[in-house]
Amino acid sequence: MDPVYETDKKVKRKKVKGKKYRSEEKKNMISGYLYIAPFFIIFAIIGLYPALFSLYLAFQKWNGLSSMMFVGLDNFKVVLTDPLFWKSVYNTIIIGLMGTAPQLVIGIILAFLLNLSFLRFRNFFRVTIFMPYITSMVAVALIFSVLFSNHESSLANYTLSLFGLDPVNWGASEWGTKFAISVMVFWRWVGYNTIIYLAGIQSISNDLYEAATIDGANKFQQLLYITIPLLKPFITLTVFFSTVGALQLFSEPTVFLGTTAFTRDEAMTVVMYLYRDAFRLQSFGTASATAVILLFIIVIFATINTLLTSGYGRKKKGVSNG
Repeated sequence: MDPVYETDKKVKRKKVKGKKYRSEEKKNMISGYLYIAPFFIIFAIIGLYPALFSLYLAFQKWNGLSSMMFVGLDNFKVVLTDPLFWKSVYNTIIIGLMGTAPQLVIGIILAFLLNLSFLRFRNFFRVTIFMPYITSMVAVALIFSVLFSNHESSLANYTLSLFGLDPVNWGASEWGTKFAISVMVFWRWVGYNTIIYLAGIQSISNDLYEAATIDGANKFQQLLYITIPLLKPFITLTVFFSTVGALQLFSEPTVFLGTTAFTRDEAMTVVMYLYRDAFRLQSFGTASATAVILLFIIVIFATINTLLTSGYGRKKKGVSNG
Protein backbone atom coordinates (compact mmCIF):
# COMPACT_ATOMS: atom_id res chain seq x y z
CA MET A 1 0.00 0.00 0.00
CA ASP A 2 1.28 3.44 -0.94
CA PRO A 3 2.28 5.31 2.28
CA VAL A 4 1.35 8.65 0.70
CA TYR A 5 -2.12 7.36 -0.07
CA GLU A 6 -2.50 6.11 3.51
CA THR A 7 -1.44 9.51 4.89
CA ASP A 8 -3.94 11.34 2.67
CA LYS A 9 -6.64 8.93 3.76
CA LYS A 10 -5.94 9.58 7.45
CA VAL A 11 -5.97 13.34 6.88
CA LYS A 12 -9.33 13.10 5.13
CA ARG A 13 -10.73 11.00 8.00
CA LYS A 14 -9.57 13.62 10.52
CA LYS A 15 -11.19 16.37 8.49
CA VAL A 16 -14.48 14.44 8.29
CA LYS A 17 -14.36 13.77 12.05
CA GLY A 18 -13.59 17.43 12.70
CA LYS A 19 -16.54 18.54 10.59
CA LYS A 20 -18.85 16.07 12.34
CA TYR A 21 -17.63 17.27 15.74
CA ARG A 22 -18.16 20.91 14.83
CA SER A 23 -21.57 20.05 13.40
CA GLU A 24 -22.59 18.29 16.63
CA GLU A 25 -21.22 21.17 18.69
CA LYS A 26 -23.23 23.65 16.64
CA LYS A 27 -26.39 21.55 17.03
CA ASN A 28 -25.91 21.40 20.80
CA MET A 29 -25.35 25.15 20.93
CA ILE A 30 -28.49 25.86 18.88
CA SER A 31 -30.46 23.40 21.01
CA GLY A 32 -29.30 25.16 24.18
CA TYR A 33 -30.31 28.56 22.85
CA LEU A 34 -33.75 27.21 21.88
CA TYR A 35 -34.29 25.91 25.41
CA ILE A 36 -33.57 29.29 27.00
CA ALA A 37 -35.19 31.36 24.23
CA PRO A 38 -38.71 31.41 25.78
CA PHE A 39 -37.41 33.13 28.91
CA PHE A 40 -35.61 35.86 26.95
CA ILE A 41 -38.59 36.34 24.63
CA ILE A 42 -41.01 36.72 27.54
CA PHE A 43 -38.54 38.98 29.37
CA ALA A 44 -38.16 41.17 26.28
CA ILE A 45 -41.94 41.49 25.91
CA ILE A 46 -43.03 42.08 29.51
CA GLY A 47 -39.78 43.38 31.02
CA LEU A 48 -37.31 45.00 28.66
CA TYR A 49 -39.75 46.66 26.27
CA PRO A 50 -41.83 48.39 29.01
CA ALA A 51 -38.62 49.60 30.67
CA LEU A 52 -37.25 51.09 27.45
CA PHE A 53 -40.65 52.55 26.56
CA SER A 54 -40.89 54.12 30.01
CA LEU A 55 -37.47 55.68 29.52
CA TYR A 56 -38.66 57.07 26.19
CA LEU A 57 -41.87 58.41 27.77
CA ALA A 58 -39.87 60.26 30.44
CA PHE A 59 -38.96 62.82 27.76
CA GLN A 60 -42.46 63.05 26.27
CA LYS A 61 -45.74 64.70 27.22
CA TRP A 62 -48.52 62.15 26.80
CA ASN A 63 -51.92 61.50 28.33
CA GLY A 64 -52.32 58.02 26.85
CA LEU A 65 -54.63 59.06 24.00
CA SER A 66 -53.27 62.06 22.13
CA SER A 67 -50.02 62.15 20.20
CA MET A 68 -46.76 62.42 22.11
CA MET A 69 -44.85 65.68 22.32
CA PHE A 70 -41.14 65.83 23.11
CA VAL A 71 -40.48 68.07 26.14
CA GLY A 72 -36.89 67.18 27.02
CA LEU A 73 -36.14 67.38 30.73
CA ASP A 74 -39.34 69.26 31.62
CA ASN A 75 -40.94 66.16 33.19
CA PHE A 76 -37.96 65.73 35.50
CA LYS A 77 -38.15 69.41 36.48
CA VAL A 78 -41.86 69.09 37.27
CA VAL A 79 -41.27 66.04 39.47
CA LEU A 80 -38.17 67.34 41.26
CA THR A 81 -39.83 70.68 42.08
CA ASP A 82 -43.02 69.07 43.38
CA PRO A 83 -43.14 69.11 47.23
CA LEU A 84 -45.42 66.06 47.20
CA PHE A 85 -42.72 64.03 45.44
CA TRP A 86 -40.17 64.81 48.15
CA LYS A 87 -42.82 64.04 50.75
CA SER A 88 -43.31 60.66 49.09
CA VAL A 89 -39.54 60.04 49.15
CA TYR A 90 -39.48 60.91 52.85
CA ASN A 91 -42.44 58.62 53.57
CA THR A 92 -40.89 55.77 51.60
CA ILE A 93 -37.57 55.98 53.46
CA ILE A 94 -39.18 56.29 56.92
CA ILE A 95 -41.68 53.47 56.40
CA GLY A 96 -38.95 51.38 54.78
CA LEU A 97 -36.63 51.81 57.76
CA MET A 98 -39.39 51.17 60.31
CA GLY A 99 -40.69 48.13 58.46
CA THR A 100 -37.56 46.40 57.15
CA ALA A 101 -34.72 47.10 59.61
CA PRO A 102 -36.45 45.36 62.58
CA GLN A 103 -37.45 42.36 60.48
CA LEU A 104 -33.83 41.68 59.50
CA VAL A 105 -32.72 41.64 63.14
CA ILE A 106 -35.73 39.68 64.39
CA GLY A 107 -35.40 37.32 61.41
CA ILE A 108 -31.89 36.29 62.45
CA ILE A 109 -32.99 35.70 66.06
CA LEU A 110 -36.05 33.68 64.99
CA ALA A 111 -34.00 31.60 62.56
CA PHE A 112 -31.48 30.85 65.31
CA LEU A 113 -34.26 29.78 67.68
CA LEU A 114 -35.99 27.66 65.03
CA ASN A 115 -32.73 25.79 64.45
CA LEU A 116 -32.26 24.76 68.09
CA SER A 117 -32.22 20.99 68.42
CA PHE A 118 -34.26 20.88 71.64
CA LEU A 119 -37.13 22.98 70.22
CA ARG A 120 -40.28 20.92 69.85
CA PHE A 121 -42.65 21.25 66.86
CA ARG A 122 -39.96 23.04 64.86
CA ASN A 123 -41.58 22.25 61.50
CA PHE A 124 -44.91 23.64 62.71
CA PHE A 125 -43.31 26.91 63.78
CA ARG A 126 -41.37 27.17 60.52
CA VAL A 127 -44.53 26.81 58.45
CA THR A 128 -46.46 29.17 60.71
CA ILE A 129 -43.91 31.97 60.52
CA PHE A 130 -43.87 31.75 56.72
CA MET A 131 -47.67 31.93 56.38
CA PRO A 132 -47.98 35.76 56.33
CA TYR A 133 -45.82 35.88 53.19
CA ILE A 134 -48.34 33.78 51.22
CA THR A 135 -51.44 35.32 52.79
CA SER A 136 -53.77 37.22 50.47
CA MET A 137 -53.56 41.01 50.66
CA VAL A 138 -57.34 41.10 51.10
CA ALA A 139 -57.01 39.05 54.28
CA VAL A 140 -54.14 41.27 55.41
CA ALA A 141 -56.29 44.35 54.89
CA LEU A 142 -59.10 42.88 56.97
CA ILE A 143 -56.75 41.86 59.79
CA PHE A 144 -54.98 45.20 60.08
CA SER A 145 -58.12 47.26 59.64
CA VAL A 146 -59.37 45.56 62.82
CA LEU A 147 -56.03 45.68 64.68
CA PHE A 148 -55.48 49.38 63.95
CA SER A 149 -59.04 50.58 63.94
CA ASN A 150 -59.58 54.18 65.09
CA HIS A 151 -62.02 52.94 67.71
CA GLU A 152 -60.83 52.93 71.32
CA SER A 153 -61.60 49.22 71.65
CA SER A 154 -59.28 48.17 68.81
CA LEU A 155 -56.41 45.89 69.80
CA ALA A 156 -53.75 48.54 69.15
CA ASN A 157 -55.53 51.23 71.19
CA TYR A 158 -56.41 48.74 73.94
CA THR A 159 -52.72 47.83 74.20
CA LEU A 160 -51.83 51.52 74.50
CA SER A 161 -54.42 51.96 77.25
CA LEU A 162 -52.68 49.25 79.30
CA PHE A 163 -49.66 51.56 79.47
CA GLY A 164 -51.77 54.62 80.26
CA LEU A 165 -51.47 56.11 76.75
CA ASP A 166 -54.21 57.86 74.81
CA PRO A 167 -55.81 56.12 71.81
CA VAL A 168 -54.42 56.94 68.37
CA ASN A 169 -56.32 57.72 65.20
CA TRP A 170 -54.27 55.23 63.16
CA GLY A 171 -55.90 55.98 59.83
CA ALA A 172 -55.46 59.76 59.94
CA SER A 173 -52.47 60.75 62.08
CA GLU A 174 -49.06 61.21 60.47
CA TRP A 175 -47.02 58.78 62.56
CA GLY A 176 -49.94 56.52 63.40
CA THR A 177 -50.41 55.72 59.72
CA LYS A 178 -46.69 55.20 59.17
CA PHE A 179 -46.41 52.92 62.20
CA ALA A 180 -49.44 50.81 61.21
CA ILE A 181 -48.12 50.31 57.67
CA SER A 182 -44.63 49.52 59.00
CA VAL A 183 -46.09 46.83 61.26
CA MET A 184 -47.94 45.41 58.26
CA VAL A 185 -44.71 45.30 56.24
CA PHE A 186 -42.87 43.71 59.16
CA TRP A 187 -45.57 41.09 59.74
CA ARG A 188 -45.73 40.13 56.07
CA TRP A 189 -42.01 39.85 55.33
CA VAL A 190 -40.28 38.77 58.55
CA GLY A 191 -41.07 35.10 57.85
CA TYR A 192 -39.57 35.30 54.36
CA ASN A 193 -36.25 36.60 55.71
CA THR A 194 -36.35 34.13 58.60
CA ILE A 195 -36.52 31.18 56.18
CA ILE A 196 -33.55 32.53 54.22
CA TYR A 197 -31.53 32.94 57.43
CA LEU A 198 -32.60 29.49 58.57
CA ALA A 199 -31.25 27.99 55.36
CA GLY A 200 -27.98 29.83 55.96
CA ILE A 201 -27.73 28.64 59.57
CA GLN A 202 -28.30 25.04 58.50
CA SER A 203 -25.30 25.32 56.18
CA ILE A 204 -23.06 26.13 59.18
CA SER A 205 -21.25 23.11 60.60
CA ASN A 206 -22.49 21.92 64.01
CA ASP A 207 -18.88 21.28 64.99
CA LEU A 208 -18.43 25.01 65.48
CA TYR A 209 -21.32 25.20 67.93
CA GLU A 210 -20.16 22.08 69.75
CA ALA A 211 -16.66 23.51 70.10
CA ALA A 212 -18.10 26.81 71.34
CA THR A 213 -20.25 24.97 73.89
CA ILE A 214 -17.21 23.07 75.16
CA ASP A 215 -15.35 26.38 75.51
CA GLY A 216 -18.21 27.70 77.64
CA ALA A 217 -19.96 29.99 75.15
CA ASN A 218 -23.67 30.50 75.77
CA LYS A 219 -26.35 30.67 73.06
CA PHE A 220 -26.16 34.45 72.77
CA GLN A 221 -22.37 34.35 72.31
CA GLN A 222 -22.74 31.61 69.69
CA LEU A 223 -25.27 33.77 67.83
CA LEU A 224 -23.05 36.84 68.02
CA TYR A 225 -19.66 35.31 67.20
CA ILE A 226 -20.53 32.30 65.02
CA THR A 227 -23.96 32.62 63.42
CA ILE A 228 -23.98 36.27 62.40
CA PRO A 229 -20.43 36.38 60.88
CA LEU A 230 -21.06 33.20 58.87
CA LEU A 231 -24.47 34.50 57.73
CA LYS A 232 -22.84 37.51 56.09
CA PRO A 233 -23.67 36.48 52.46
CA PHE A 234 -27.30 35.81 53.42
CA ILE A 235 -27.56 39.10 55.32
CA THR A 236 -26.17 40.97 52.32
CA LEU A 237 -28.74 39.28 50.08
CA THR A 238 -31.70 40.07 52.34
CA VAL A 239 -30.57 43.66 52.89
CA PHE A 240 -30.39 44.15 49.12
CA PHE A 241 -33.84 42.66 48.48
CA SER A 242 -35.36 44.47 51.47
CA THR A 243 -33.96 47.80 50.30
CA VAL A 244 -35.37 47.35 46.81
CA GLY A 245 -38.72 46.17 48.18
CA ALA A 246 -38.97 49.02 50.70
CA LEU A 247 -38.37 51.66 48.01
CA GLN A 248 -41.06 50.04 45.83
CA LEU A 249 -43.67 49.99 48.61
CA PHE A 250 -47.17 50.17 47.16
CA SER A 251 -49.55 47.38 48.20
CA GLU A 252 -49.49 47.87 51.98
CA PRO A 253 -50.28 51.62 52.04
CA THR A 254 -53.00 51.35 49.39
CA VAL A 255 -54.60 48.38 51.12
CA PHE A 256 -54.48 49.98 54.58
CA LEU A 257 -55.77 53.42 53.53
CA GLY A 258 -58.26 52.14 50.94
CA THR A 259 -59.98 54.69 48.71
CA THR A 260 -58.28 57.65 50.42
CA ALA A 261 -54.75 56.37 49.74
CA PHE A 262 -54.08 58.70 46.79
CA THR A 263 -55.73 61.79 48.23
CA ARG A 264 -53.59 62.07 51.37
CA ASP A 265 -49.87 62.51 51.86
CA GLU A 266 -49.30 60.84 55.27
CA ALA A 267 -48.25 57.58 53.61
CA MET A 268 -47.83 58.56 49.97
CA THR A 269 -44.86 56.52 48.66
CA VAL A 270 -42.87 57.10 45.47
CA VAL A 271 -44.63 54.27 43.63
CA MET A 272 -48.01 55.60 44.76
CA TYR A 273 -47.00 59.05 43.48
CA LEU A 274 -46.01 57.43 40.18
CA TYR A 275 -49.30 55.51 39.97
CA ARG A 276 -51.32 58.64 40.76
CA ASP A 277 -49.65 60.61 37.96
CA ALA A 278 -50.10 57.83 35.40
CA PHE A 279 -53.55 56.41 36.07
CA ARG A 280 -55.37 59.20 37.89
CA LEU A 281 -53.93 62.34 36.32
CA GLN A 282 -53.13 60.70 32.95
CA SER A 283 -49.68 62.28 32.98
CA PHE A 284 -47.58 59.39 31.73
CA GLY A 285 -44.57 61.58 31.04
CA THR A 286 -44.08 62.70 34.65
CA ALA A 287 -44.91 59.19 35.86
CA SER A 288 -42.15 57.75 33.67
CA ALA A 289 -39.75 60.46 34.85
CA THR A 290 -40.59 59.46 38.44
CA ALA A 291 -39.83 55.83 37.57
CA VAL A 292 -36.41 56.81 36.21
CA ILE A 293 -35.65 58.88 39.32
CA LEU A 294 -36.81 55.99 41.52
CA LEU A 295 -34.44 53.68 39.66
CA PHE A 296 -31.50 55.93 40.55
CA ILE A 297 -32.66 56.14 44.18
CA ILE A 298 -32.90 52.34 44.40
CA VAL A 299 -29.44 51.88 42.88
CA ILE A 300 -27.91 54.40 45.31
CA PHE A 301 -29.57 53.01 48.46
CA ALA A 302 -29.11 49.36 47.50
CA THR A 303 -25.41 49.95 46.75
CA ILE A 304 -24.83 51.81 50.02
CA ASN A 305 -26.65 49.20 52.13
CA THR A 306 -24.95 46.29 50.38
CA LEU A 307 -21.50 47.81 50.83
CA LEU A 308 -22.15 48.60 54.48
CA THR A 309 -23.47 45.10 55.14
CA SER A 310 -20.59 43.37 53.38
CA GLY A 311 -18.07 45.30 55.48
CA TYR A 312 -16.84 47.63 52.75
CA GLY A 313 -14.25 50.10 53.97
CA ARG A 314 -12.94 48.06 56.86
CA LYS A 315 -9.28 48.45 57.54
CA LYS A 316 -7.16 45.61 56.29
CA LYS A 317 -5.55 43.44 58.85
CA GLY A 318 -1.85 43.71 59.27
CA VAL A 319 0.67 46.41 59.91
CA SER A 320 1.50 48.81 57.11
CA ASN A 321 5.07 49.29 56.06
CA GLY A 322 4.74 53.05 55.95
